[in-house]
Amino acid sequence: MSTVEELKLRVRELENELIKCKQKQQQCSSSEDALIQATNRPKIDKMSAEVVDSNPYSRLMALKRMGIVEDYEKIRTFTVAVVGVGGVGSVTAEMLTRCGIGKLLLFDYDKVELANMNRLFFQPHQAGLSKVEAAEHTLRNINPDVVFETHNYNITTMQNFTHFMDRISNGGLEEGNPVDLVLSCVDNFEARMAINTACNELGQIWMESGVSENAVSGHIQLINPGETACFACAPPLVVAANIDEKTLKREGVCAASLPTTMGVVAGLLVQNVLKYLLKFGKVSYYLGYNAMQDFFPSMAMKANPQCHDRHCRRQQEEYTKKEMERPKEVFVQEEEEEIVHEENDWGIELVSEVTDEELQPASGTVPDLPEGITVAYTIPAEESAGGEVVEETEQSLEDLMAQMKKL
Repeated sequence: MSTVEELKLRVRELENELIKCKQKQQQCSSSEDALIQATNRPKIDKMSAEVVDSNPYSRLMALKRMGIVEDYEKIRTFTVAVVGVGGVGSVTAEMLTRCGIGKLLLFDYDKVELANMNRLFFQPHQAGLSKVEAAEHTLRNINPDVVFETHNYNITTMQNFTHFMDRISNGGLEEGNPVDLVLSCVDNFEARMAINTACNELGQIWMESGVSENAVSGHIQLINPGETACFACAPPLVVAANIDEKTLKREGVCAASLPTTMGVVAGLLVQNVLKYLLKFGKVSYYLGYNAMQDFFPSMAMKANPQCHDRHCRRQQEEYTKKEMERPKEVFVQEEEEEIVHEENDWGIELVSEVTDEELQPASGTVPDLPEGITVAYTIPAEESAGGEVVEETEQSLEDLMAQMKKL
């Protein structure tokens, strides 16, 4: 049995250890605050194309300078809702943040686990935090100009679904305005159907994405209610990977996931988002990816008039009416006016500085290439100095030199 003095001594030791732990926590928190202050930057009111190392938007604004995007700064006026902040969703949110999107709404109910460390974005010290909380903390440090709104709940429950629809309708950059785009990065059928139902009812354009359970294929799909097939119009589209499906699901074995495949799908998704919002290039309605064969199938699918979702059928009727009321565009070919110089006293003529021979393709061989790929230049065939080719002979060098001496 311990005496009273021994117990008092033990209490003092524990108190001292507690004080030391508190001091260490204060030191850690102060160092973290100092690190955050050192890495954080003030908000930037206007994007600049000035090429300096301290400008986070100079490389993005170069797209405008090079004529790829008409007005890149418009990206700051858009709001995107990302549903599912997992392997694809977290990387998607990070890309949009680095691109300077105006506002991001993040929806997820899951927590960060050490089992998620095979994926991109999340770090081991964030284990135990909700994914939306961890994502917001990281993304806000990357770009404080972006406005973030997080919701840690399951959108498939009745109460949360109602709130989810409200935020899509009123959660824009200016409160009360709808979001510009909804991105589905979830990994289950029920959540996809919930997003599909909400977007059909609201007439909200959204993009769906997914990665297969074998981690070697994925896809993205643009869904415009009334115009294209919704998620309920047809069976879910997947990219065939030529793998026995019996090997995919086993008792006690979870689905596989590769950071490479998820990174590729996230990149394709955000690229499609940027093309859609900033209106450049060709927006893909459906784009698949098969890592086993490097196959990228692309297609577009019309809405199903017999879709069992009544809101989808209503959107189809409204879309048909709009198309009938829309005036048909008449293409008029503009005739180029011939430039006529009334006076030319000196007889000046414009001639090409390049001869017809130089305009002809180089004499080098051109490889047989698939459609859409061309060579940047060809290598001209080697020619002799005099333009004559010497025939091959079996005579030795000494015999040839002796013949030259006799000439």
